[in-house]
Amino acid sequence: MANNRRADRVAEAIRVEIATFLGEGAKDPRLVGMITVTGVDVTKDLRHAKVFVSVMGTDVERAATLEALEGMGGHLRSRLARVLSLRVAPSLSFKVDESVAPLVEIVAAELFADAVATARGHKAGEFRRMGKVTREE
Repeated sequence: MANNRRADRVAEAIRVEIATFLGEGAKDPRLVGMITVTGVDVTKDLRHAKVFVSVMGTDVERAATLEALEGMGGHLRSRLARVLSLRVAPSLSFKVDESVAPLVEIVAAELFADAVATARGHKAGEFRRMGKVTREE
């Protein structure tokens, strides 16, 4: 049980550190679009970590970003070992987190509905609350 808690703590620390690195110091031109580290799964022995990322952009941009992240794997691994004081840093594999895409579509639809309502002279969100996001002919 305590081992699972350690793996969870290390996973969260890895998520934060990779997100910080991507936000501050990543200089690879293949990193395009907005990249969010959504989660990390670490094995119980802390040898392997799957890093889930959400990349806003086209499929080509997503593929380029994943390729860049995989290429940075060695650098990130040594950075994690140093910053987190791990004897053995986990090997990193990056996966696209597809669970975020539907949420983005919902938020985009709500923003569009707000823009339409504002353009029609109504308060933003008024039509959503009444369930009347419709098109006027």
